[in-house]
Amino acid sequence: MLELLWIEEVAHENTSYKVLFPITTPPMARPPQVRNYTPLDTVPEQAVFVLELGTFNLDVELLNITFPTMVLTVAECNARGFNVQEQRSPDNTLKTFRMEVPFSDPVVFKERRAEQGVTTFTLQLIYGLVIFPEYAPFSHSAVVDAVLLDIVPPSVTGNCDQENFHITVDYRNQESFFVVLVGKRLLNHEFAQQYLTEGDTDFTITLPFSSPDAVFESVHSSSVRSRLDVALLNPYNNMTIKYFSLACSFLKTLTECFSNGTMTALAVKVESAPGLNPGQLTLSDPACGPTYSDDRFAYFHFTVNSCGTTRKFINNVMLYENEISLPDELEVKLNATTSSEEEYQLKVSCYYVANITRTLAFLTRPRDNEPFAETGTGRLMVRMRLAQDASYNTFHQEEDYPVVRYLRQPLHFEVELTTSSDPKVALVLDHCWATLNEDRDSRPRWNLIINGCENPEDPYRVVFHPVEVDARVHFPSHVKRFEVYMFSFAEDAVEQSGQVTKFTQQSLFFNL
Repeated sequence: MLELLWIEEVAHENTSYKVLFPITTPPMARPPQVRNYTPLDTVPEQAVFVLELGTFNLDVELLNITFPTMVLTVAECNARGFNVQEQRSPDNTLKTFRMEVPFSDPVVFKERRAEQGVTTFTLQLIYGLVIFPEYAPFSHSAVVDAVLLDIVPPSVTGNCDQENFHITVDYRNQESFFVVLVGKRLLNHEFAQQYLTEGDTDFTITLPFSSPDAVFESVHSSSVRSRLDVALLNPYNNMTIKYFSLACSFLKTLTECFSNGTMTALAVKVESAPGLNPGQLTLSDPACGPTYSDDRFAYFHFTVNSCGTTRKFINNVMLYENEISLPDELEVKLNATTSSEEEYQLKVSCYYVANITRTLAFLTRPRDNEPFAETGTGRLMVRMRLAQDASYNTFHQEEDYPVVRYLRQPLHFEVELTTSSDPKVALVLDHCWATLNEDRDSRPRWNLIINGCENPEDPYRVVFHPVEVDARVHFPSHVKRFEVYMFSFAEDAVEQSGQVTKFTQQSLFFNL
């Protein structure tokens, strides 16, 4: 609006004249902006530029994007994996264009600065846009970059000793970029406390070859081949960064032969039979199942003249053989459920020399004096415990008694001198016998050990086991271990025919 104002000199009156003119102001400059939302807490192989261009009115469309080496339409960008999207405001009045470009794409320029230990990733691009309905083209250029620390890929190495796997992961500066999968289990805090040793830029996992995290590949007469798989995973997308597998053969006595004519055998579940239930395995006689089993092992204890064991003579040697397998009907079911024709068969054998002569030379000399032992007094505490199996690692507690055993099942006893730390002291088992009640002097009584030896009249004699130094046993001379086969006392009453002796459930007490 224009206003003219004047005053007449004669009348002294004010005169005002207003004229209205249309005025147009130029638009306020609001150039588009490129916002960079690129995450920098990842590895270059999975990193992407996340760019957002805006803000525009709804009449603006994105036609193409020019890179230093090529021009791509929106459709071509999406086909290349750039994921170009149009995003609108909540009130549907404005829009932006979002795009993701992987660091690994050739349009991204990479420059490694070794002296600084970083790599710079640069993306140069020109957005080609158009305004409708005038079809007025315009463009917007941008340069974005990201700087990432150079990441040394982790390395995984491993070796085996007689009992364990040792897996070492050297992660350098990449510790926070992966998680560890051991077998099928993630390495968590509880797992790490038990098996992991931490270093400055590495850690070592020490795992027994019989751990559930390892798998058994094959079984041989005196060894087991076990494998441990380790994978380093990206925690964001579970992609495998590094995979490592270590397989070793471990010496393991799977079959033991005893001089009293008994055999023990350990069957192991192998990878090629994933549906196998070890508890269903039997010897050649299907009635002879394992004395102990779990989801990975089956333990058999039998005599060489039972359970379908065969015998043949080879020169001066007697060979006893048996076979551990699934009964035929269970084998058919297993193959039907696993779509596999693998058969589980484990042959066990024992060799006994039929006739052998040993020659021993010795010299005698007169004794200078009578043996003399210094007399001492004192009290030594001895305890007798029943182990849960032949490993003597775990024992029955007081609340477990009475422990139920069937005839001919083994009982594994350990007698230990508990209060002495003198390695010169040795524990000697003089006598051991069984009674039907807690009174050690009661009758009937059956001697198991007489003067430190097995009872020669016992049809199933005591088996003594050697004791070696381990984490629990420091002085083997302080510990004695022996194995007794479960038996029962015959009742005094016998049927008139005199042909059948009755046996009932009995409680046995073992005394030293």
